[in-house]
Amino acid sequence: MTATPPAHISLGDLTRLFGRIGLISFGGPAGQIALMHEEVVERAKWVSEDEFLQALNLCHLLPGPEAQQLAAWIGWRLHGTAGGLIAGLLFVIPGALVMLALSALYMLSMRVDWLQGLFFGIKAAVLAIVLQALLRIAGKALTTPAKRALAVIAFVALFALHIPFPLLILAAAIIGAVVAWKAPALFALSPVAASPTPPPIHWLAHVAKTVVIWGIIWAAPMAVIQLTLGQDHVLWKVGSFFSQLAIVTFGGAYAVLAYMAQQAVFGYGWLSVCEMADGLGLAETTPGPLILVTQFVGFVAGYRAPDPFDAWTGGVLAALLTIWVTFAPCFLWIFALAPLMERMRSIAWLQGSLAAITAAVVGVIANLSVWFALHVLFGKVGQLDIGVGSLWWPAWSTLDGAALAIGLVAAAMLFVLKWGIIRTLAICAAIGLGLQMLAA
Repeated sequence: MTATPPAHISLGDLTRLFGRIGLISFGGPAGQIALMHEEVVERAKWVSEDEFLQALNLCHLLPGPEAQQLAAWIGWRLHGTAGGLIAGLLFVIPGALVMLALSALYMLSMRVDWLQGLFFGIKAAVLAIVLQALLRIAGKALTTPAKRALAVIAFVALFALHIPFPLLILAAAIIGAVVAWKAPALFALSPVAASPTPPPIHWLAHVAKTVVIWGIIWAAPMAVIQLTLGQDHVLWKVGSFFSQLAIVTFGGAYAVLAYMAQQAVFGYGWLSVCEMADGLGLAETTPGPLILVTQFVGFVAGYRAPDPFDAWTGGVLAALLTIWVTFAPCFLWIFALAPLMERMRSIAWLQGSLAAITAAVVGVIANLSVWFALHVLFGKVGQLDIGVGSLWWPAWSTLDGAALAIGLVAAAMLFVLKWGIIRTLAICAAIGLGLQMLAA
């Protein structure tokens, strides 16, 4: 079951366009989606406005980076599976190569003072960037009192009660489905019209075949690791963790960053909180989806526990494995469900689940904002017991004035001067370098 491409669009045309998009797709999912809309819908006119919006709605329903999945859908729409692979891979590969180089440079910086200064500035600027993402998403998602209440509940559940992130997403999906059934006005859900077209013939066989093929592709490197290195090796732990994360990555990268960071830092001990913040800052400077920050985490984990490989080989293998298990599922979802796109839009409970998950994600990002701020701004952060849970609580005497000052400068550049993320990160990195040189 494949798409029917317009006759005048060749695979070469598709490759050239998405090769260019992959190199300039900065600015997060909003900017990346806008870029694809301009290039594919407005300029090339390869896809209609309605088709583009329907595909975007489908991508919002799926776990994983929606911009990358939209790129894969466009390629699938124009040239079937081959087109989907070309567009989806070209959207990711440039950023992945840049992120791999930056991850290697970061590990070198552990022994180079001036690079530490650069990363200190980036880390402090990340606080303002996450806050900007929180306000932007909240403004679009929290359109009713019920959605705002759900966001608050999600924040408390994560920050104080430490409810696991996958369980929170599942609960939000169930709540949304019930609201769509019983009281859709609570989430301002519009009535859903029945699908004007029946499902494609043999759609169930198509979905099953696609899931089996891409499930094997997804699991192949894990099978090799299982047979050669075993489940105690860091590569197995990296692959299994990010495979699980790929299934619950609803709401964009920011939604899972806190869960990922807490597991990587406190669960596996792969890196520190400050290093996690550095990784997010690096991901903000690369083209492609922000979820490439997972590649940084994988690289650091493999670099620090490489046996039987050397450190650099271990880091590169873990980074490549992370990319594989993060993005292979994206192709699975798109190739399996794209033919059913129209029908999925007519399922009321699915729309309700998406609305609830989106609202809960605001609370998730708020938790990330507070968690990062505490660990970046304070040298010591403990936990305060509150009976039913605990709160992260800083030692106020350990406040880092320099980090706070750079964070405030970044906030001024983003919110007052309306500067872009790349420019803001560059200036804050320069400030961090200057402070490092003064201290030396």
